[in-house]
Amino acid sequence: MPRSIQSTQAPLKFIPQRLNPLVLQIVRWLLPIALRFRTRPWLTAGIVKIEANNVEVLAELYQQFQAGKIRFLLAFRHPEVEDPLCMLYLLSRIVPQVARQEGITLQSLVHSYFLYDRGMTVWAGKWLGWLFSRVGGVPVRRGRRLDGQAIKTARKLFANGELPIAVAPEGGTNGHSGIVSPLEPGVAQMGFWCVEDLQKANRTETVIIVPIAIQYRYVEPPWSKLDWLLSKLEADTGLAVKEIDSGDACGGLPRREEIYYQRLCRLAEYLITEMEEFYRRFYHQDIPKTISPDESASSNQVLIARLHRLLDNALQVTEQYFGVEAQGNFIDRCRRLEEAGWNYIYREDLPDINGLPPFKRGLADWIAEEADLRMRHMRMVESFVAVTASYIQEQPTAERFAETALLVFDMLSRIQDTTLPRRPQLGLRQVQITVGEPISVTERSRNCQGDRQAARRAVSDLTKDLQIALEKMIG
Repeated sequence: MPRSIQSTQAPLKFIPQRLNPLVLQIVRWLLPIALRFRTRPWLTAGIVKIEANNVEVLAELYQQFQAGKIRFLLAFRHPEVEDPLCMLYLLSRIVPQVARQEGITLQSLVHSYFLYDRGMTVWAGKWLGWLFSRVGGVPVRRGRRLDGQAIKTARKLFANGELPIAVAPEGGTNGHSGIVSPLEPGVAQMGFWCVEDLQKANRTETVIIVPIAIQYRYVEPPWSKLDWLLSKLEADTGLAVKEIDSGDACGGLPRREEIYYQRLCRLAEYLITEMEEFYRRFYHQDIPKTISPDESASSNQVLIARLHRLLDNALQVTEQYFGVEAQGNFIDRCRRLEEAGWNYIYREDLPDINGLPPFKRGLADWIAEEADLRMRHMRMVESFVAVTASYIQEQPTAERFAETALLVFDMLSRIQDTTLPRRPQLGLRQVQITVGEPISVTERSRNCQGDRQAARRAVSDLTKDLQIALEKMIG
């Protein structure tokens, strides 16, 4: 995450896709190193093992694609920033290996085009846009109702490209291996567009969407490092650090897990209380000091209700500033606010920023700086869109404790500093990838030819079915 923006910026230009086989091959060679040492090379962290299930299905699909029989899209889960690297490993290493084992002949490169958030190049730097374009990436501005150039490019590649295309239907990471965020309808819509484009060209390929689940596990449960992280978070917030001791079962959980859980709940309640007062006092939000839950609601459910109320108020602060109407779920609102903020910072209405008179340039810089500050409220909300009352209690694993604690770390980091430091790495991780059963978009399209209402229902139904498929695969 870059330092705070203090001046207006040039417009965010579209970065054309320019797949370069040499650059792609270099990236493939470096992939194991990137997975192992993506963060800090001196830390015992990173991904050391990737396994995949049902890969023969994907190998057969590539064979059919290369034979001109199908077009397909890879709809992959997106819980962590490492997901694209894992997908690249799946396609470059595992699929060719399984194809050889199964006697499946693949004639050409096993790779895919992919869509990525244009904002990634804002946070990481221009070099990332250069690299992504050379390995098949197409940038998308997530908050725009219609990112015409990106949609046109992606649609053309889906129907006519030399490779399949990969898209994360959740639209962004949620930090939870065990929760699928509500899917955006873009993937389903792309499938029906591809069917339409093929029909117009009198082509007979079948259009398919392939759900792919990605889950992360620690090689060894990092309880000691989790204790360190919780202690750091407690110290940063001013709470007294609680030591971990051993003992018998407590509260339905093993003693260790119960203490970690209590520490997380205590930390969460303190932070919510502080943030409620922050918005109440400085942003004049009408936040009641108590909440009246259903009598059957647990303390965790009350805490989550307070969290959701807080997130709603944080978004309202930003929506009021940008004049954006609150519509949809938290994710939808965050997307619209991101686009509104970028319109204030990356000024397409100012073609020559450096040619502005000092007075007008000063006003533009003022607006950009304030927009960046307002967007921080939205960034905080983004971190917690998938948090639920029962996520840890359902499976009190080290992974779920770590995911939740790291989201709190992200929040505190955004508040404490203008830069977002790298997350602490709690230990070596392994990845499980599951290839789901292909979904034929062509078959579904036959029931909605020429009927707009039926077409909208088909997109909605496909999105729901894709959501169910991904949820079943992560168990």
